[in-house]
Amino acid sequence: MNSNRSQCSIESSIKELITRAGAVAVGIAEAMPVEQDAAEAYDLWLEQSKNAGMAYMERYRDIRRDPRMLLDGCKSIITAAFSYAQKDHSTLFSDYALGKDYHDVLRQVLAPATQFLENYSSGTSTRICIDSAPIRERYWAVKAGIGFIGLNNQLIIPGIGSKVFLAEILWTGQLQADNPCKLSCGECRRCLQACPGHALDGHSALDARKCLSYLTIEHRGELPPGVSFPGKIYGCDICQDVCPHNNNQAHAKTLPEFLPSEEILSMDRERILNMDNDHFRMLFRKSPVWRIKLANLQRNTLLNK
Repeated sequence: MNSNRSQCSIESSIKELITRAGAVAVGIAEAMPVEQDAAEAYDLWLEQSKNAGMAYMERYRDIRRDPRMLLDGCKSIITAAFSYAQKDHSTLFSDYALGKDYHDVLRQVLAPATQFLENYSSGTSTRICIDSAPIRERYWAVKAGIGFIGLNNQLIIPGIGSKVFLAEILWTGQLQADNPCKLSCGECRRCLQACPGHALDGHSALDARKCLSYLTIEHRGELPPGVSFPGKIYGCDICQDVCPHNNNQAHAKTLPEFLPSEEILSMDRERILNMDNDHFRMLFRKSPVWRIKLANLQRNTLLNK
C-alpha cells in the first residue's frame, strides 16, 4: 500500500470519488459471513415459499451467506446508493424503470472507483455487484451504515428515502469499516396499511406471492384470480410513496440516465395495448421494462384499473 497516504485517507478518497460520480450515500463494511439470525431468517423465508416463482433466490445460498466467495481474498465491501426518485409519480411504470437499465449505468459509473482501488494497492482486485450477483445488498448496506431496512422491505436512507439502487464494490484490500445503522421505522405503519396485496409482514419482510411488483414483473403466465393493478402496470411504488422518508427532494440527485423520456411519461393504456414488438424494442430495449416483454406488459395493462 502507498505509504505516502494515511489509512483514513483511502476511505475518504473512495467515498468522495463515488459521491462525485452521483451516489447519494456510500459506506464500508468488513467482508465476513452473514450473521446467523439473518441467514436463518432468509432460509425460513424460502421454506415458506415467500419467494414465489423466483427460484433463483434459492440458488447459491452458500455465497449469500458469505460474500467473500464472490471474490477470492475479499476483505472489504463498499456499498453505494444511487437515487432513482422522480418528480412525477403518475406514470404507468415504477420509478426505477423509467430510465436506462441501472445494471449497465452503475457498472460504468463505478468503474473508475475500482480502477482507483487497484491502482492504490497493486496486486489487489475488485468486483462490482449490482443485484444480479447473489449478495445480500440491503444487509450489507445496513452493515455499512448508510441506512436501515424499513417495514416496506426497502433500504431507507435518512434524508434520502428508499428509492435508490444499491451497488457493491468488493475489494481484496483492507478498509476501515463504518458503524452499522441502528435506526428503524419506529411506530410508523403507513406502508403496511397501504400495501394493496397485504404482502408486508410487519417484520421488514414480504410475501412475494401477494406483492404487485412481483406479479407485474416476475410472474409469468396466467395471474391469480381477482388480481388487478391499481396505478401501474410495471412494478408498484405504493409502499414507498406513502413512506414519510420519501417526502424529500431526492429526485434532484437522480442521475440523468435514470430520468424518463417524454414518450414514456406520456404513455397510456391504449398506446401500450396497440404497441407492436418493433415499437416496444425501440422504446424499452435499454430499460428494465425490456425483461418482461410486450406480451406480459399488455397482460398487465388489461388488468390495470
